[in-house]
Amino acid sequence: MPVLVMKFGGTSVATLDRIRRAAKRVGVEVAKGYDVIVIVSAMAGKTNELVGWVGETSAMYDAREYDAVVSSGENVTAGLMALTLQEMDIPARSWQGWQVPVQTTSAHSAARIEDIPPANIQAKFADGMKVAVVAGFQGVSAEERITTLGRGGSDTTAVAFAASFGAERCDIYTDVDGVYTTDPRVESKARKLDKISYEEMLELASLGAKVLQTRSVELAMRYKVKLRVLSSFDEQGDDAGTLVCDEEEIMESNIVAGVAFSRDEAKMTLVSVADRPGIAANIFTALSDGGVNVDMIVQNIAEEGRTDMTWSCPVDQVKRADEAMKKAAAAGVINYDELIADEGVAKVSVVGIGMRSHTGVAAKMFKVLSDEGINIKVITTSEIKISVLIDRKYMELAVQALHDAFDLDKAA
Repeated sequence: MPVLVMKFGGTSVATLDRIRRAAKRVGVEVAKGYDVIVIVSAMAGKTNELVGWVGETSAMYDAREYDAVVSSGENVTAGLMALTLQEMDIPARSWQGWQVPVQTTSAHSAARIEDIPPANIQAKFADGMKVAVVAGFQGVSAEERITTLGRGGSDTTAVAFAASFGAERCDIYTDVDGVYTTDPRVESKARKLDKISYEEMLELASLGAKVLQTRSVELAMRYKVKLRVLSSFDEQGDDAGTLVCDEEEIMESNIVAGVAFSRDEAKMTLVSVADRPGIAANIFTALSDGGVNVDMIVQNIAEEGRTDMTWSCPVDQVKRADEAMKKAAAAGVINYDELIADEGVAKVSVVGIGMRSHTGVAAKMFKVLSDEGINIKVITTSEIKISVLIDRKYMELAVQALHDAFDLDKAA
């Protein structure tokens, strides 16, 4: 039988009624002749509750026990979903990560999937099981300890299963009905996309779009897994949601596919550092060691052997960056005059595979922002993306103006 993977997020399984609704969707696919692998998240709010309990119990907790606790939410959902399907006379059973097994690295709370041997589940399908309900977000290390994949890990679990089982498609059910040209809460004219390329989705996910977890899109692109994002709460047709696929499968697309934004950014400038080979490596090694997630990087023109280095990072990592630079300076690795932090910026980006073959996108973007009186602080580009840092207070205005300028409310 062909295999279909269906993943239900926390809001989709938040109550027993919602689990029943999700189970009915699974039943529809079973009736079409699929063997179905269902990946479930914990019920909405449950993971946060479990994380809170760990923190209250132990401030300096053992990461192995943290994973044992926070992974339990998915186990509950998987069991309830399997029971619901059984009540519908659909042969189903639940699987925890270690039972599959979902083999991962030993990096607790941030493990990566290494392999998913399909033999155990395939044997049960051969015996008549129609649905394998798998607890997402979790796996097992070589030391036979439970591991978790980090926030959003159930998306990654679903795509990894689709790749391992050669699934026809991986459907991600969530609380939105697809991928939009931007966040509809910011721009009311945002339009749902019927199709989007892996590369565009990867850029949008990494730039702040919350629809799919970045690692899941990376996996889908690597293994050519067709992803469909759709709502758990709307009636579904065969063309529902948004299909994430190869760009060759998209006949026509706009030059720009979407506008992404990240609200809570900071711009940091290290003033007057030595302009010599290795200084950039020293700076960003220190930041990496300090747990700072650096994004945009700009180095100024050198004067008299000194230069300024600017980067962006999440605003909640400013203190870490400051401590990392002070530590590096104390160790004699770098020397600088001061570190200036601007914590009032946001990142706005336009993304589209059409930018490869069309000129003038950057010029148009910058002209639009200029006409709105918005000053650009930092610019970075890739083949299919242009990102700028601007004052946070202008973020929504920038998103709306760019959405209008590139006619994103109209299909290609």
